[in-house]
Amino acid sequence: MEISLHIYLPAEGASVVDAYVERIRRARAAGFARVWTPQLPYEPDLLTALAVAFREVPDIELGSAVLPIQVAHPMLTAQRALTLNLVGGGRFKLGLGVNHPGMSEELWGVPWEKPVRRMSEYLDGLLPLLAGEEASCIGELVTTRGALQIPKAPAPEVFLAAMGSQMLRLGGRRTAGTITWMTGPKTLANHIGPKLRESAAAAGRPDGAVKVVALVPVSVTDDVDGMRAKAAEEFALYGTLPSYRAMLDREGFAGPEDALLAGDEATVSDRIEELRSAGVDECACVPFGDSAETIARTEGLL
Repeated sequence: MEISLHIYLPAEGASVVDAYVERIRRARAAGFARVWTPQLPYEPDLLTALAVAFREVPDIELGSAVLPIQVAHPMLTAQRALTLNLVGGGRFKLGLGVNHPGMSEELWGVPWEKPVRRMSEYLDGLLPLLAGEEASCIGELVTTRGALQIPKAPAPEVFLAAMGSQMLRLGGRRTAGTITWMTGPKTLANHIGPKLRESAAAAGRPDGAVKVVALVPVSVTDDVDGMRAKAAEEFALYGTLPSYRAMLDREGFAGPEDALLAGDEATVSDRIEELRSAGVDECACVPFGDSAETIARTEGLL
């Protein structure tokens, strides 16, 4: 199992991009080979920041975890992803998701019905374009026609934010795998991994064609109760969103704070080993704490 980092775009500072690049540089110096970052709806453009980071920091892979599909047509996403891979020499991984009903409908005015169909039709247009082919698909929700002229751009691996059975089956058939959040070891072992891999096998794909990337909040700390209380507050939203609530309920977690891997070095190492045993291919850790010392201690263990 690989260990990577999942970090956010910096919230403060004179230059978000400069601060992000410095954060990536520190991650690479610490020995991490891959960093994932989400695109939140109110933040600067993630892919622009990634382009600068690719140019400034060599020998590290960067990925979106995840980019919402409702606000970017497949052709635009393909253009941006291929351009990023030109800048980064093939080091970009593209994580996509359908986000949540509230954001889609209230912020963007895009109906959220039929999310699996929307993602399937999105891939119908996106995947040929990433492969250097023409897209010609008329969908119920997403239509893509045309071709791109971006020679010598390697296609990035595409991952889905898939946790429900139908989205997992789609990811297993057509993508590099799934990126999960708020999902514990029992659910990863008994639901996520089997659904994803069974679908890949049924589609005739070889063993190892798909991966489970589990995003996990991690805190190496002596104040476990304090960190759990902080997690309950900061992650409260995820206990109300249906897709994440379903994963918490499936695991038997009372709330998002139960998804936090917290404790001393030995305890956290044991919890991470549970994920390896659950069939997770990559643990993308979100360092969590209330001080720079806690974050440094956490990243030191990772």
